[in-house]
Amino acid sequence: MPMRIGDTIPTFEGATEWLNGLAETADDYVKGAPTLVYFWATSCGICKENMPKLRELKAKFKDRGLRTVAIHMPRYEADTNLETVKANIEQYCIDDVCAIDNKHKLKDAFLNEQGWVPVYYLFDADGKLKSRAAGEFGVSVLSGALEKMFPARESVAV
Repeated sequence: MPMRIGDTIPTFEGATEWLNGLAETADDYVKGAPTLVYFWATSCGICKENMPKLRELKAKFKDRGLRTVAIHMPRYEADTNLETVKANIEQYCIDDVCAIDNKHKLKDAFLNEQGWVPVYYLFDADGKLKSRAAGEFGVSVLSGALEKMFPARESVAV
């Protein structure tokens, strides 16, 4: 059964490696902050197609406190090649901290039973799941959820 709205964000324990480093643990990094966690794979064409839209969305909400964590979840043996993952991170400008989930521990923790990529999980500052979306239109669904989480700022008259 997939994660349900209101479920608590799992820990990031079990990643085989972390790229784009952190000065703290990922669990500490996301604590008390709205957080987007997304799964991707080097063999996923939709993931790559969505990266520019996802990058725009992240930039729009970063200054409002949104934290992001990418999780590379291999679907095939070839996806476990760390050099290929690093090349994809550079090519697609993935600037998020990125967990490598070669043992699928994070896939299991996030109840991603079908192994969906891309899949996006949006958690509020209390660590509760607000939205989950997958596939080609996942970024569009995520955009609406972020707009609700971060309502448009009112312009202040001077």
